[in-house]
Amino acid sequence: MPDSRNTSPYALLLLLASALTVQVWAHGGEDHDDAKKSTPAPVAVAAVNAVNAPGQVTFVEPALRLPDGSVLVPKSAQRQLALRTQAARKGEFPRSVELNGRVVADPNAGGRVQTFQSGRIEAGPKGLAVLGQRVSKGQVLAWLQPASSAIERGSQQSALAELAAQETIIERRVARLRQLEGSVPQKDIEQAQIELAAFKKRRGALAGSLGREALVAPVSGVVSAANAVVGQVVDAREVVFEVIDPQRLAVEALAYDPLLLAGLARASAPVAGGVLDLAFVGIGRSLKEQAMPVLFRVELPKTGELPALAVGQTLKVLAQTSERQSGVAVPVGAVVRNAANESVVWVHESAERFVSRKVRIAPLDGHTVAVTDGLSGGERVVVHGAASLSQIR
Repeated sequence: MPDSRNTSPYALLLLLASALTVQVWAHGGEDHDDAKKSTPAPVAVAAVNAVNAPGQVTFVEPALRLPDGSVLVPKSAQRQLALRTQAARKGEFPRSVELNGRVVADPNAGGRVQTFQSGRIEAGPKGLAVLGQRVSKGQVLAWLQPASSAIERGSQQSALAELAAQETIIERRVARLRQLEGSVPQKDIEQAQIELAAFKKRRGALAGSLGREALVAPVSGVVSAANAVVGQVVDAREVVFEVIDPQRLAVEALAYDPLLLAGLARASAPVAGGVLDLAFVGIGRSLKEQAMPVLFRVELPKTGELPALAVGQTLKVLAQTSERQSGVAVPVGAVVRNAANESVVWVHESAERFVSRKVRIAPLDGHTVAVTDGLSGGERVVVHGAASLSQIR
């Protein structure tokens, strides 16, 4: 007979579950007056989670918070929570400053379509341009019918008719002079031809002023703003369309302390769907909103596609300076908040034991932070699923 001291708890639970199963089938067709005898023991039911197949039982392995504040998480629960750990590395890292910024269009890859005069909007050759439509440089997005009074139109048409009549007279004179070529001086023929060419240009310029104005795309890209509909009357210098290249954007940040901007090289900005890598372009020397504007260019990632961005979108810029700071680098996802709203990281102490440590952090970039107090380096830190550990009670 095996020694009961060497029997594992799982084996005891399996024997208990088997005994209960046998008991249920043995008494399934009998009628008893005592209801308590037909009710299974609650301890056995709680121990068995499910019976997947005959003879195969899945047991519950709950994660528990120990009295010292650490958490005991069995391996099966670790897989369910998708916990991932990473060794924290200690070193010297660039000091970063946080700046408030917003997304702007690259001035070399974006532009506005404005009107030179007031008039009425008409659809272009392919219809009126709409939001998100991809256009090419020089494409007609819409027509503008200039607004003028009846008197102005009448005087312009009268001047155009007068120029047309003079042009006809000069054409006939040139024709007669060509017939008399050889008997009349050549300079008279050339002078008449020059006058005819000048009248044609004057008539074409006047006729063009009476016609529609073409609103064309200044650059190739995507229509980011459309502020007109067919038949709308607009004023001069009104912005009708805005065209940008979604792959060529910039970020303009504001720095209220110029001393923090020494040695700027690179920056990053966390956004929904990823982190933007920014390249430093320059610092403006004219104050804007009582701060110095700093321009960064958004770098295209290796995938070739930027996260969804919109011109005017606000974001937080983490700019790296030439100063250095010592600390322990960990991913941003490793830092979570505890019940007291304190920043903590979870350290993998042993195979199934995790301990939270209060930390003090400083931003490095959009991917990592520097722990300046709370870690010594080399610990196995939970980088995925740390928030789930904080919920265990």
